[in-house]
Amino acid sequence: MRFSTLSLGALLLAASATPALADDAPTAPPPAFTVSGGATLISDYRFRGISQTDKKVALQGTFTIAHESGLYATVWGSTIDDYIANGSDQEVDLIAGYSKTINGIKLDGGVLYYYYPGGGHANTDFVEPYFDISKQFGPVNGKVTVNYAPKQKALSVGNGSESNVYLAGDAALAVPNTPFGFTAHLGHTFGPSYLSIGDNYTDWGLGGSYTWNHLTLGLSYVDTNKDSFITDQHGETRNISKGGVVVSLGAAF
Repeated sequence: MRFSTLSLGALLLAASATPALADDAPTAPPPAFTVSGGATLISDYRFRGISQTDKKVALQGTFTIAHESGLYATVWGSTIDDYIANGSDQEVDLIAGYSKTINGIKLDGGVLYYYYPGGGHANTDFVEPYFDISKQFGPVNGKVTVNYAPKQKALSVGNGSESNVYLAGDAALAVPNTPFGFTAHLGHTFGPSYLSIGDNYTDWGLGGSYTWNHLTLGLSYVDTNKDSFITDQHGETRNISKGGVVVSLGAAF
């Protein structure tokens, strides 16, 4: 404290004789709404371990408005390859949720809508409610997530409708007093559905990051225990669920 060496009487006298200092003025309350966002250039957009860009570069962006009550809305988008959603080359995720921390445990839930503009007349869009619980353990944050997509035609691998469940665990370590961070991920998709490549499969990943100012450089390895092949317009066939290294550069604001 600025006046910790003064007696109480001297402190009162000084306060009555001099105007209030600028840093003694009442602090403005935090705004009710906060806005955040960012943009990322990534070498391969992997969704639950499966490449959405034919193992090519993707450009991604996000924008979030959050209220002090815990309510928030997010728009997230990425370029994708046309085999994902009947010719669409974009994925736009519209998210509405609510988060609250109780005794150091953060609860977060909401609804995620996957929108694929330019997908023709095919039924490619779908809805997926989600819930996750996370807690900080020193420099490590642990999180468990469950996503449940109810029966929808967009998830069907044939006629009719299918549902899908995704269960995942994540750990993130922010190394104290350094710009380095590390992550670990393990997830399992329960099918059968379009998202599970027709059946259950597991995905996992390990990553590291370096943050400077508003920029973050990331490097990770992503893999699955499932094979998913596509054939491009040149007749070349590739396994888009095979393990690989992903590099990213993101900017936050």
